Amino acid sequence: MTVTWATYEADYFDRSEPSVAGAVILDQEIAPRAGWSAVVRAGNVLTLVDVGGNQSGDCLIFDAHDHAERYSVQTTLTAQRNAYLVEGSVLLSNEDNPLMTIVANEVERQDTIGGACSKESNTLRYGHHTMFHHACRENFLLEGAAHGLGPRDLVSNINWFMNVPVEADGTLGIVDGMSAPGKRVALRAERDVLVVISNCPQVNNPCNDFNPTPLRVIVTAPEAL
Repeated sequence: MTVTWATYEADYFDRSEPSVAGAVILDQEIAPRAGWSAVVRAGNVLTLVDVGGNQSGDCLIFDAHDHAERYSVQTTLTAQRNAYLVEGSVLLSNEDNPLMTIVANEVERQDTIGGACSKESNTLRYGHHTMFHHACRENFLLEGAAHGLGPRDLVSNINWFMNVPVEADGTLGIVDGMSAPGKRVALRAERDVLVVISNCPQVNNPCNDFNPTPLRVIVTAPEAL
C-alpha cells in the first residue's frame, strides 16, 4: 500500500507535540557539526527532522549484520531512473537489495550525488585556509569506528535536505536549500540497517545557510503502516 504523507502524518505525527506517536524507540538531537549512528530494526521508521532549516544531513546506510553490503547510489538511481530521491524511493544496496524506503518526505527532492565534504575537498574548493575545518568525512570515520568501519567503507552518501541541482549541461551546483525549519523525511527499514549521519559542519557554501544547526532523529515502531 502506498503511504502518502497525509496518512503517515495522521497516523504517526501529532503536530501539537514534538514527538512521534506510537512506540518511540529513540529520540535524539544531533548537535551542529556532530555525528550520529544507530541500528534501525526492520519495519521501524527513522524520521529525520531539519530543526533549523536547510541543514544538510550526510548519511551512510549499511546492512547491520554485514557491513560489506551498503547503500549504493549507482544501483539506487539506475533502478528508479531519477537523479534525486523522492517519496517512494527504495534505497538499494550494492547487492541490489532494499535497505530502506522513503515513506514520507516534506522536501521536493533529496540529494544523493553531491558527496560529502572533507578537509581535502574544502582546501581544493575554498582555499588552504579552510584545511582546519571539521568535515563530514571526519564525522563518518569517528562514528564508523564504533562499528568497525574505516576509510574503505566511506562510499557515496545521501545528503538529506541539501539542494544540488543538475543543470542542462550536466554540471552540478550547491545552492540555497529548499527545506525549512521542521521539515522531515521518514524512512522505513526493510531489514536491520546501520545508519550513520553527519550533521554537516560545512560553512563555506549555502548547503547549511552558512550556519550549521541541529538535526533531530526519531525512530519509531509504528502500530501499522
